[in-house]
Parts: sequence; C-alpha cells; structure tokens
Amino acid sequence: MQKSIRFWLLSLLSCFLLQAQAQLKSGPMLGYSDYMEVMLWAQTQKPAKVKIVYWEVGQPGHKRSTDEVTTEKTTAYIARMYADQVEPGKKYDYEIWVDGKKVARPYALQFQTQKLWQFRTDPPAFSFAFGSCAYLGEPEYDRPGTPYGQQYEIFTKIDSLKPDFMVWGGDNNYYREVDWNTRTGMLRRMTHGRAFPQLQSLMAHTHHYAIWDDHDYGPNDADRSYWMKRDALDIFKLFWGNPNYTFEKEGITSTFQWGDCQFFMLDDRWWRAPNDLEGKNKDYLGKQQLDWLIDALRFSQATFKFVVCGGQVINPTAQFENYSVYAEEREELLKRITEQKISGVVFLSGDRHHTAVHKLERSKAYPFYDFTISPFTSGPARQTKEEAVAPTLLPETVLQERNFAVMSLSGSRIERVLTVKTYNTRGELKWTKEVKASELK
Repeated sequence: MQKSIRFWLLSLLSCFLLQAQAQLKSGPMLGYSDYMEVMLWAQTQKPAKVKIVYWEVGQPGHKRSTDEVTTEKTTAYIARMYADQVEPGKKYDYEIWVDGKKVARPYALQFQTQKLWQFRTDPPAFSFAFGSCAYLGEPEYDRPGTPYGQQYEIFTKIDSLKPDFMVWGGDNNYYREVDWNTRTGMLRRMTHGRAFPQLQSLMAHTHHYAIWDDHDYGPNDADRSYWMKRDALDIFKLFWGNPNYTFEKEGITSTFQWGDCQFFMLDDRWWRAPNDLEGKNKDYLGKQQLDWLIDALRFSQATFKFVVCGGQVINPTAQFENYSVYAEEREELLKRITEQKISGVVFLSGDRHHTAVHKLERSKAYPFYDFTISPFTSGPARQTKEEAVAPTLLPETVLQERNFAVMSLSGSRIERVLTVKTYNTRGELKWTKEVKASELK
C-alpha cells in the first residue's frame, strides 16, 4: 500500500514538472548585465506566472527572487524579469519557475554582474561573440529549393567558447512574405526563431545585446517607409534585453558599457532613405542619430568605442547597402569623428554574408577598422569583383563560409589589446587579428 501511494505521489509530481516544462516556450535568456541589475527573459506557451530564483554561486542557502510576471497574449507570453538584489563582480546560479513549479533545463543556468574596477584595479579581461545573419528555417515558409538556413550547430560552437556576452549584428531572424504585413505574422516569426533548440543553452548563460538590420525589421532592404515599423520596434523591444533606447519611440539606438569598453548600437533602418532614391544627402543614420552618436562618442571615456551598425561603414564600394551608397552622410560621420579627435573607434558590421576586415588609413589620424562578420546560418555570398580590390580590404580576413567572431579584451589599463578570432561552424580557427588601444589614439 505504501509503495502504491509513493508511486502515485511520484507520478503526480512528475506530471506537474512536465506540465511546467511544457509551459515554457523558449528561454530563459539573459539580457543586459550591469553592476546592480541583470535582465532575464522567458516566453511561455500560454498565460502563466513566471519568476527567476537566484543565488550567488556557492551560497544556495541565500536565495532571492525577481518579481513574478504574468505573461499575456498581447505581449506574446513574454516575461521580462529583473534580478535587482545583486552585487558587482559576482556570478549567480538561477532557476526558472512557471506557475509555482521549477522548470528543469539540461544545461547550466548562470548569470554575472559586471566588475566594479574603476579607481581600484586594471580593467577586467573579457570576451564577447559577434556576428550577423541568422536564418532559422521553417520549411513550409522558407525559400523553395536548397535550405537557405543551415549549420545551426554554429550556436553550439559559440556556446562552447563561453563568451561573457554576445552582440547580434542584425538580420538576427528573417521575416518572410507571410510575416511582415501583420503583427501576428511578425510575432510568430520571432517566437519561432527564439525557440530554436540550438539556441537554448547559449541564451541561458550568455548575456545578449542586439541591433536589427532589414530582415528583422521588415522586408528585404526595408527603409524608413516601411509601413509596420512601429510594430517592428515594439516587437524588437519585446524579444531583446538591451538596457536602454535612446529615442524611446523611434528606432532601436542604444548604448551599453562592459569593462573599459562602450558599445554604440546603431539603427540603420528607421531613418534610412530608399537605397535608390535620387539626389545627394540621403539619410542613412539620419541627422538626429548622427548628432547623438558624435556627442556620445565625444563624451565617452572608453578605451575602445565599438560602433555597431547593420551595414558596412568603411568599405568604399558603393554597392548593395553599404554606407558608401550614402556617400555624403558617410563622409560627414568620418569627418566629424576626426574633427572631434575621438580616439578608440572600431566599427562592427554585418549584412554582407561574408566576413572581411576593412582598414581605412587617415592622414594625421589613426586608422579606422571595420570588422564585418557574416553570416551565422544564412547562405554565404562571394565578394564582388569591386569589393575584392577595395583599397581598404585586408584580403587575409575574407571568409566566404558561415562563421562567427570572438573578440577578447585584455591587458593593463594603459596597454589594452583587442584580439579578434574568427571560427567556422566546426569551431575551426580561421584567422586572428590584434589591435592595440595605443594604435587608436
């Protein structure tokens, strides 16, 4: 009799746990990390109450909890939660609870806060993953023929290198024709992509920051005329965990700091004039965003100032959607950085479906580097003849296969070094590039 009761209780408990696990659609995902606060994200299958329970590593007897969030259909059953009882420079284990039940995940659940180093020590060493163009397949709505999205194991390889955080450089998902005319379609596409199995472990213990480009904003090459842009903005904010948005109701421009570096996350869609619009002085970033960027760069005390943009900035080849198609505004940006004597600027870009580094030598000023890293899982594309002979191109950095980069910062405060390593989907190291902060002054 006792065995029967025990079996019944265990069966009932197992049923409850499986029910809670089934309720979780995707996540948990780590958003931003700061000194005193960390953002966490999850999505459920239907309305549910969700919270995160967390504790400093090695101290499970001192558990804390985020506020409990009730997910709703209007916000795609997404819970955005905030760990606000944390201290700088700590690592925390955590659990996700749905409707009062802990949901087991088959990988580590851990987040970190940033180290308070200013006036105390040298800046901390850290690393982050970077790349762009992630086509996440759904055969019934994909392009016919050979699957455009492949080699999803790339996310497992990124995860295995354990970066502190990841910067998504745009085209992080691809809206299809069935998606971009309705909010329903767009929410469904983002939900499908976020639930991809190969992403789950990476999301659970790596902090994530993102910009968008055309495909996760709207149709191919979408610009400021896109009729669903405000819905796209709302959905982007729902699905990503950036710490701020500079213009609140316009665009996804934001910034964040990690260690002695600052990241300027640009929006190359919201204010963008059509690529083929006739005439000069076409908007790419737009005056409002460009003015903010120069002010923010001038104010920043960061050793490296990473300017993250969906499209290439330094490549002079005026093809496709490169900034050089918008020559006047591009010239203004580079001129104003020079005039303001802003040090440490490095551009990070995507979009081109191949990887390449461009280096622009300047008279009486340090060179500009633009690290274009692309694609994650989308179809690779070869360079055009014009791109292959661009005077800024570093030929040894060209990759025409799926790949990603891990960028590491190390060294003392006065000898900081950026080391960029690119890997293919098998995790094979393809090239390494080193840039010293002293070279960017």
